[in-house]
Amino acid sequence: MQETPEATNSANETPAGELAAPDSQAPQQRSQPQSAQEPALEMAASLEERLKKAELAAAEHHDAWLRAKAEADNIRKRARGEIASAHKFAVEGFASELLAVKDSLEAALAAENASVESMKSGVELTLKQLAAVFERFNLTEINPVGQKFDPHRHQAISAVEAQAEPNTVVQVLQKGYLLHDRVIRPALVLVAKAHSGNASPLNPQN
Repeated sequence: MQETPEATNSANETPAGELAAPDSQAPQQRSQPQSAQEPALEMAASLEERLKKAELAAAEHHDAWLRAKAEADNIRKRARGEIASAHKFAVEGFASELLAVKDSLEAALAAENASVESMKSGVELTLKQLAAVFERFNLTEINPVGQKFDPHRHQAISAVEAQAEPNTVVQVLQKGYLLHDRVIRPALVLVAKAHSGNASPLNPQN
């Protein structure tokens, strides 16, 4: 039995409802790539904004560093100048005080027909004036007669026979001086010679 053309065509036809379904899904498929790109664009914009902020912050920090560096350089220059000036004029006050002592000595030498007693009195007054200057500037003398020999403050010239304990200073040949606590000149001294079997500051026993 042969099929008629009409039956074949009717079998191959798709119902109208089934043909409409693919057409309604096409717009949704086309819209999916566009919606997936939106988060990426937002992220790129956010990263660009962060980059701009970071660049601005870096520029501000660089400017602040340059200003701090310039200020530090200025401080170092001022400090060097002040230190150089302090070294140059460190003895200005001391020198000013010594001028009065020099004036007194010149006045004593300028005096005519001065007696020995008056000259001695003038020298004693000038010495007191000089001692007052030393005291104001914490310059003290080292005069260690009768004291134990101190190698940090005394310089022994010789050891001599004496009725004193060994290593005791028995004579000062030249006074020493301290500036505050620093020895600027040790005292030149003679010390009592050590008894037999005792060590001397000049000849210590091994």
